[in-house]
Amino acid sequence: MMDFGRLITAMVTPFNDKLEIDWEVTGRLIDYLIEEQKTDAIVVSGTTGESPTLTDEEKVGLFRFAAKHAAGRCKVIAGTGSNETAHSVHLTQAAQETGVDGALLVVPYYNKPSQEGIYRHFKAIADATTLPIMMYNVPSRTVTSMSVETTLRLAEIPNIVATKECASLDQMTELVKEAPEGFQVYSGEDSLTLPSLAVGSRGIVSVASHLIGSRMKDLIAAFEAGKVAEAARVNAELFPVFKGLFNCPHPVPNPVAVKHALKLRGLPVGGVRLPLVEPTQSEADFISRMVSAL
Repeated sequence: MMDFGRLITAMVTPFNDKLEIDWEVTGRLIDYLIEEQKTDAIVVSGTTGESPTLTDEEKVGLFRFAAKHAAGRCKVIAGTGSNETAHSVHLTQAAQETGVDGALLVVPYYNKPSQEGIYRHFKAIADATTLPIMMYNVPSRTVTSMSVETTLRLAEIPNIVATKECASLDQMTELVKEAPEGFQVYSGEDSLTLPSLAVGSRGIVSVASHLIGSRMKDLIAAFEAGKVAEAARVNAELFPVFKGLFNCPHPVPNPVAVKHALKLRGLPVGGVRLPLVEPTQSEADFISRMVSAL
């Protein structure tokens, strides 16, 4: 059974001044996430990695680079999902050839498929690869939400091994209760790390772990050791970062804030591609205060 670990970082994609992938910094970032932030796995070319603005050639290059550079030190999960089944199949098969450990596949966005359509979409991709698959249910971005019933149907497919759940804590609770043995449920909301553990999640697919991953591992370890008060204390300490990366102090699209925060921490990962834009001065000031408080 594939185990992606407890802490998974949805990794940003570093760019140079021309907004091309900066391969040297990508290697430094992977090392930093493994060695300093203690991540168990990285998602490459997910939404945090600006997948909507990456070409297929760039994505496959990132998959190959990350798998080679990580060299078994952490799991590498390739973001290969889209709202076109055939394209998702193609990219997942290409990812498999690069040596990654798994694929992350989002619920199809914009075209609003039915639950049966969602089921057939994921099944078609799973049938076309041997990679372990993590599904990604994020209705705030896709409009359509994958139901508990559909998720459980898909969980019966051998190489669909996990889901990243961003619908609700209630839905996560139902999935944990009903899922077959070995199927892993992850939260995709940093601020729900501790509550999701309390209802039985395996862990978190995180953005904040770029900055506070090692402390998030402390939180998880405390909870697993039965030190709930300690876990709650760490959660309260980290909560301003969980929320601040997405509200600076008003909503800011990911990964604008975390990229700026990494620059302030001495790891410049470049800007963002349009239609995303750099933080405003007031947003940058907010991020600076947040980072200074770490």
